[in-house]
Amino acid sequence: MTDKLKSSSLAILLASGISLTAMNAAIAEEITVWLWDMNFNGATMIEAAERYKKINPDVTVNIVDFAKADVEQKLQTQLASGTTEGLPDIVLIEDYGAQKYLLSFPGSFEPLNDVVDYSGFADYKVALASVDGQTYSLPFDSGVTGLFYRSDIYGDAGYEADDLENITWERYIEISKDVKSKTGYPTFPIDINDAGMLRILMQSAGSWYFTPEGDLNLKDNPAFHAALDTYSQVLQSPEIYKPISGWTEYVSSFTSGDVASVITGVWMTATIKASGMPGQWGVAPIPRLGSVEGSVNASNLGGSSWYVLASSEEKDSAKDFLGSVWGTDSDFYQKILVNQGAVGSLLAARDGAAYQASDEYFGGQAVWQNFSEWLGNIPGVNYGIFTNEVDSAVAVQLPALAKGASVDDAIEKINAQAQSQTQ
Repeated sequence: MTDKLKSSSLAILLASGISLTAMNAAIAEEITVWLWDMNFNGATMIEAAERYKKINPDVTVNIVDFAKADVEQKLQTQLASGTTEGLPDIVLIEDYGAQKYLLSFPGSFEPLNDVVDYSGFADYKVALASVDGQTYSLPFDSGVTGLFYRSDIYGDAGYEADDLENITWERYIEISKDVKSKTGYPTFPIDINDAGMLRILMQSAGSWYFTPEGDLNLKDNPAFHAALDTYSQVLQSPEIYKPISGWTEYVSSFTSGDVASVITGVWMTATIKASGMPGQWGVAPIPRLGSVEGSVNASNLGGSSWYVLASSEEKDSAKDFLGSVWGTDSDFYQKILVNQGAVGSLLAARDGAAYQASDEYFGGQAVWQNFSEWLGNIPGVNYGIFTNEVDSAVAVQLPALAKGASVDDAIEKINAQAQSQTQ
């Protein structure tokens, strides 16, 4: 590590609350981590570093915080250049981009099979970081999805919690129309230029834009057809959703009480709780695609994992750090759940007290326990290299589908654009 980078990292440590004693020990051995969002990812990494420090006092974890886009750009540029100087020992990568890095830069990341028991993690998180029998990530936070709903509004329409358990999308659309007619509330927010809901629908059916081998899987993919057809039914029922544009309007639609529910990742829980409506919210499993055999009431949206760079001079310590804290410490996961609302992918953490506790904000439900159970049911899929490109092709067709365009025609156009963008 250069003196300049060392000084920068130590300054960041000081700003992050790491002790001066820990900084002095950095001369012995340093593990540098690139990440984004100090309030979430950074805070959990600091907690992990403090735990590791207690049993390895000569090892210091240096946290370097960037904007997410900057992490991705710097990592991409550095790996593409073939120059490893300046790369960190550990880097946080969003799950949707994992295969892009692993396949585009083979040999750049260290497999962790020798330090991580992957049978103890959610299958879908393991699958997305695996190539040719090797797994390269320490799975971190899950984007397990749920149906957050206003229990008071649904109650006024005559629906209880059991009415939303393990339902199909067809049933959910029926309920949404009934809730609208009885209460005046649209069911959920929709940005017609965002294909995020398609990701949720497809993964619940165990499918994606790509085959397990990474080939485009659109035209002859029953799950993709069913997902697009179902979503077009939603879009053609404008009475059941509130049209929004962009992230700010999306969040405001449910925190301000304009809609009766929202289907999103568990990471939205803290935002919903900050809306100031205790006892008026509930959480249910997401609807499944009724026309697709094997579809489940569980899916994913977002999430990220930790990777060790093969070029790291401290890769043995980096691997041991991830394996010994992130890979086995259930108590660690209880603490980051309570402090940061981070739902990790270690399945054993589900047995801890924090996961089993009830939450009065959600009417006394054991919300975290529910999410952790759904986490274990999420089907594994191959996100491939070009998820964002196919998302763009899908989004272009959504306005036409809302006006009644043929799903088959839309798939033809999506496939053609995706082929041109993924060559």
